[in-house]
Amino acid sequence: MMLKQTVAAACALFAGSALAQVPAGYPADYQKIIDAAKKEGKLVIYGATDSKATQPLIKDFSALYPGITVEYNDMNSTEVYNRFISEVAAGGNTADAMWSSAMDLQMRLASDGYALQYKSVEASKIPGWAVWDDKAYGTTFEPAAIVYNKRLVDAKEVPQTHADFAALIQQPKFKDKVTTYDIEKSGVGFMFMTQDARENPKFLDLENAFGVAKVRVQSSTGTMMERISSGENLIGYNVLGSYALVRAKTDPSIGVVLPKDYTLVMSRVFFINKAAKNVNAAKLWLDYMLSHRGQTIIANDSKLFAIRADVTGETTSAELIKQIGADKIKPVPVHPILLQFLGPAKRMAFLKQWKETAGKK
Repeated sequence: MMLKQTVAAACALFAGSALAQVPAGYPADYQKIIDAAKKEGKLVIYGATDSKATQPLIKDFSALYPGITVEYNDMNSTEVYNRFISEVAAGGNTADAMWSSAMDLQMRLASDGYALQYKSVEASKIPGWAVWDDKAYGTTFEPAAIVYNKRLVDAKEVPQTHADFAALIQQPKFKDKVTTYDIEKSGVGFMFMTQDARENPKFLDLENAFGVAKVRVQSSTGTMMERISSGENLIGYNVLGSYALVRAKTDPSIGVVLPKDYTLVMSRVFFINKAAKNVNAAKLWLDYMLSHRGQTIIANDSKLFAIRADVTGETTSAELIKQIGADKIKPVPVHPILLQFLGPAKRMAFLKQWKETAGKK
């Protein structure tokens, strides 16, 4: 009898949990999206966020909306773009939604007509620069950092500005010991460097300094941090601060600087594929990621820096602005202005200059 009661109670609990509730403050007809998403039962995301950072979001989303399986495909930012484009061209199955740190590549896809126009119920809670045409949404607030080896770089040497960094790496000690993204292969690396060119009046000096140092380039943040930690490289430039600050908490070799003259801030851009098979599940995921609940997970579990100003904690936009100063924070806007360096002629010219200065061996 006790067993039957236990089973019945468990079944009742499951039935209750299966009927996901409309979040507080959402319009009543939002239930239609929830019901339709449950019928779809699946969501496919292509993303450039590490799976480890994504798992807390998937786990919490699944608890909130049981019955919807999230299939997350982790790639680097260039692979996310190339795979989506090639699958669309071939007419095959592809992602329901795209989530990438290469903001410019995401904006190219969105502005080329691949993004669904959907006004998130949470849109008003994020900065205006983080939303474009109700199609592309910024979801995080992540700084570009200078990362160095604390064992091998003296505290007095640690650069605090971009000019400090350019001067430091021209010293003989740093020859062959400096790393940054391979901007030909890394979408986020190219985006960061082109934004530096816009913000830094002495960008050419920085490029030349990379050339003197014979910079070593990598396609991933993880590889850069491994090499800095081991001492193979001494210092890294434009490393994703979200990943670096997490690593620094457990790796005594890793030091992180957020430049005091200006700090670029990247926001992982999310959009729903206009031809998504599971469009309602994608809408649910977007609204969840931008919600206070989702943003709290992004900040405190994924450590990607919440973009919402009302989320508290160490890895939030509010804390970063307080630490660096609002006038020194330079958010990269979710806007087609990012496309100016993606045109073939402009991109080739930028890469040519990079190879002739920073890339000279």
